[in-house]
Amino acid sequence: RRQPDAAAWLLPALLALFFGSGAAGLIYQVLWLRLLALVFGVTVWAASTVLASFMAGLALGSLGAGRLADRLRNPLLWYGLAEILVGLSALASPAALDLVERLYVRLYPALPHDPALLTALRFGLSFLVLLVPTTLMGATLPIIVKSSLLEQHGLGRSVSLLYATNTAGAVAGALLAGFVLVGGVGIAASFRLAAGLNVLVGLAAIGAARARRRLRPEGARPAAAEDPPLVEDRYPPGVRRLVLALFALSGFAALALEVIWFRVLVLYLVATTYAFTIMLATVLLGIAAGSYLAALFLRRQANWLAVLAGLEMAVAVAAVLSLTAIPLALDAVTWMEALLGRTLPLAHSRIGSAAIASFAALFPAALLMGVAFPVGLHVWAGGDEGSPRAGERIGLFYSLNVFGAILGSAAAGFLLLPWLGSRTSLVAVASLSLLGGLLLLAASRTRRRAVYGGAGALLFLATVAAMPDPFAAALERRFPGDRLLWQEEGVQTTVTVHETPAGVRVLYMDGLHQTNDELAVLHWMIGHLPMAVHPAPRDVLVVGLGGGATPGAVSLHPGANVEVVELSGSVVRGAAWFRHINHDVLDRPNVRLLVDDGRNHLLLTRKRYDVITADVILPFHAGAGNLYSVEYYRLARRALKDDGVMLQWLGWLPETQHKLIMRTFLHVFPDATLWYNGTLLVGTKEPLQLDPAAFERRLQDPGVRAALATVGLDGFDKLVAHYWAGPEELHRYVGEGPVLTDDRPMVEYFLSLPRRERGADLTGVRGDPSRHLAPLSGAE
Repeated sequence: RRQPDAAAWLLPALLALFFGSGAAGLIYQVLWLRLLALVFGVTVWAASTVLASFMAGLALGSLGAGRLADRLRNPLLWYGLAEILVGLSALASPAALDLVERLYVRLYPALPHDPALLTALRFGLSFLVLLVPTTLMGATLPIIVKSSLLEQHGLGRSVSLLYATNTAGAVAGALLAGFVLVGGVGIAASFRLAAGLNVLVGLAAIGAARARRRLRPEGARPAAAEDPPLVEDRYPPGVRRLVLALFALSGFAALALEVIWFRVLVLYLVATTYAFTIMLATVLLGIAAGSYLAALFLRRQANWLAVLAGLEMAVAVAAVLSLTAIPLALDAVTWMEALLGRTLPLAHSRIGSAAIASFAALFPAALLMGVAFPVGLHVWAGGDEGSPRAGERIGLFYSLNVFGAILGSAAAGFLLLPWLGSRTSLVAVASLSLLGGLLLLAASRTRRRAVYGGAGALLFLATVAAMPDPFAAALERRFPGDRLLWQEEGVQTTVTVHETPAGVRVLYMDGLHQTNDELAVLHWMIGHLPMAVHPAPRDVLVVGLGGGATPGAVSLHPGANVEVVELSGSVVRGAAWFRHINHDVLDRPNVRLLVDDGRNHLLLTRKRYDVITADVILPFHAGAGNLYSVEYYRLARRALKDDGVMLQWLGWLPETQHKLIMRTFLHVFPDATLWYNGTLLVGTKEPLQLDPAAFERRLQDPGVRAALATVGLDGFDKLVAHYWAGPEELHRYVGEGPVLTDDRPMVEYFLSLPRRERGADLTGVRGDPSRHLAPLSGAE
């Protein structure tokens, strides 16, 4: 009697363990991508190599464990040990990444700055750090399946349940990391929590392994053997190899579609870290739901090859329909509100709109992918449910799918989107799924396969014909009346230039407003003010090009050698539409452009600057937290000369966020001063001293006077009029409290802060500028 009891509790126990394992795995992925971005930058090249190294570890682990799992006498015990080692090695990874950063900084000056070589170096270093934990993660599926194989009626159903549960755990991990952990407790604490979860899972698995051996002695015949699994006729080797190859292609298509979907969705949504978290969670949720669905019917007799063919063709159609679904879903909210006669507040929030658009676009295709994966595995290895080679087959299948995903992610970001654009890229990738379905249908025994294949192809072509242009649809919804002047879906980002009905040109990056004609004075001030307060600026760094107005203003000062570091080549080309406000900055002889990550440049450069300023970078934009932390400001301070000046734009933010940024800046530049209606911070290594005589001498140059006149700085009294407060007033205003760090980027993860808060009020924060004047005035 005890044997059936052992079988009864084993599967639920394994599912619970694999859920926890999946949650920890996604938390790690979020944390590793963030930490490695600090070392290598947030360029798409660096991010892609980090992601590729993460997934390569998973694939290698699955492949290696697949060969070993079939030889393990107590696989559940080994699964528990693997989980414990995942937790311990992941917990050690931040220290390893610190060593990687030091090594990278030391090697960088001696290396030729060839993008291919740097990409290879990034991949190698990140792969070394992630090798142990990710390989162990990849090993868990083949091992744990061997723990449940004998108790279950079929390999496909076992893997469906385990894969679905692990993916459901990944959904929880993604949401937990994105919405709670990083902003709420920080990266270091999140690592400890995830590692603790792994260790807990591992200990529970070891305990279950010991209990199972007590309940079913070694050599006892498993209860499930009394009711043998349903085994259909084996598919010919050629058909199996076709399925294996197509699921490598399926992995390629899945990740390529994910990259394309994310690029399209940011045209409709504000590109915050929460929007990307919701998109990822939606894809994972669809895959998990699909795998659970597959587990319900995989034990039935069916022509699974034909079913798989139908699923692949359905994925193709659903992927193409995704672009049509986004505006329809958002319109549905409007129709529902009209029907109910009231506004739905959640639907119009950033989070609500992201959830609606993501679910409508991504969930259907992801659901079908989730069904297809276990069905494909059932066809590939379904006839070997009791085979001693089942673990090897699972490992090979999963690893090839993951290797395909690596290639798909890289191909979509580096080749398809820049060459073909999102609409054509999506059609091209979806066509791969259609082709796979047609090949599987041809290999099946279905009598009317030609009819079914033709119908599927015609339906696909009809959906392609009806698919809207995402730029036109997004423009009509988000910016009614605007005219699209230019667009580029580049490797790093999607950039568009609009013209409003009033004739104002606007630059958008990933759907996020970056600059417009009417903000020219602000951008000019960001460039001119630090040049005006520095006694003799020569070497200047501008982080971010935007429309080019800020570095354009800096470049007008005689003797200034300007370096502009811009993350996206598409932004560089988009800036050409703003020559009328950026003074043809990129064609000026004293300007040097670097397409790179600004923070990474400060980490690696040995140059010292008189002035460091930056274009307007919204702090809540995904990834922007890296440019508002104590660590970033320390890098900037290190790169300044002794009399150097750094300018930081503040903008108008809720009070808590405003004080956080200001307090963080003051933590590194305690003598900072506030200017221009309280929106610009000027940081110096020593207390700022303004010399009226030196300033007036600079105004003798007609070009300098004309340039400064555009922002009302053509006189010392006008410069002083823009002064707002000094360090004493600022320290008193911000008070004691937390600062922004790489570990806890609270403003980027703004849901961790008070909500519906009033904006910062600086009317009572005023200081006397006379204390910052040099002892010798211009009166002499």
